[in-house]
Amino acid sequence: MYNIFDFNMEDLRSWMKNNGESQFRANQVMNWLYKKNQWDFDCMTNIPKSLIEKLKENFYIEIPELIKSYRSKLKDTVKFLYKYRDGNVIETVVMKYKHGNSICVSTQIGCRMGCKFCASTVDGMVRNLSSGEILAQVLKSQSEIGERISNVVLMGSGEPLDNYDNVLKFLNMLNCDYSLNIGQRHITLSTCGIVPRIRQLADENLQITLAISLHSTDDVTRRKIMPIANRYSIGEIMDSCRYYIDKTGRRISFEYALVSGVNDSLQCAENLIGLLKGLLCHVNLIPVNEVRENDFRKSSLNNIKDFYDKLVDNRVEVTIRREMGSDINAACGQLRRSYIESKRYRKGVENGGDLIRCRQSKEAK
Repeated sequence: MYNIFDFNMEDLRSWMKNNGESQFRANQVMNWLYKKNQWDFDCMTNIPKSLIEKLKENFYIEIPELIKSYRSKLKDTVKFLYKYRDGNVIETVVMKYKHGNSICVSTQIGCRMGCKFCASTVDGMVRNLSSGEILAQVLKSQSEIGERISNVVLMGSGEPLDNYDNVLKFLNMLNCDYSLNIGQRHITLSTCGIVPRIRQLADENLQITLAISLHSTDDVTRRKIMPIANRYSIGEIMDSCRYYIDKTGRRISFEYALVSGVNDSLQCAENLIGLLKGLLCHVNLIPVNEVRENDFRKSSLNNIKDFYDKLVDNRVEVTIRREMGSDINAACGQLRRSYIESKRYRKGVENGGDLIRCRQSKEAK
């Protein structure tokens, strides 16, 4: 059986034709799924019963189950923990701004990139998410908040360019009139720097924003933070970024997580200024999220301000990312990891309890 959300309009029309049905039925089904948020074939009242049965025999509707939601005290962020039909869990974050609602989606269950500041990668990668599974995060979250989502960020668990084909199909489906009709200029894709995929994405000539997780201006330091740096140097990444800008005409955003004593000195700021000179870009400074599994610590407020001022003084476009949802573990991978650990703990307690009961029973005999 197929997840129907993995089918775009062309796919579903083709399926209808191959199964002796009128192609316009695909339009009706898509209208139920995306416009009316009806995720039960039996409730699609203008579809013939014979076709309903065919659909049920060949498709399932993969909308993840909401396990729990967490809302920040400031009410500007809500985090959802979702479970798919195979039992795997992911997290999705909705952030509320004056200009609209933004969603941060996951593209993989776990991650294999190994970035030291990210909780998503601690247990490695389980599997890729399909295009429909990513899309369903947006649909389900819209339904949960009761409001339209207008901006999408691929910055949750997983490396989007490590799941290239599914992510590309998701981007194209997200933009369609029959679907959510979210413009490409309202979509940001974040990557740790898989150079061949950046070039391939440039050739797609999409109008999305590309964000590069840079976090250092020298390869030695970057290798300590991000294992991907052992494969692609900063020079190679910068060359691929220039190629992307030349092909798309789009400004690139560089993410720079400030880690105390690692990459937050004024000399690091000077190096960053030199690296980005003449490039159509923007820098997003990020106070690093502290993860139990490493000893990275967030830069002091003074260091963050001094770093920011240095970039501004040298006419580098820069912002400091507003911290949202820190009270609900809204950083990438933290909530999923907490959930997994709690399940392991409960299982351990249950198993331990069974062992104790077994021993007590034997002693009683």
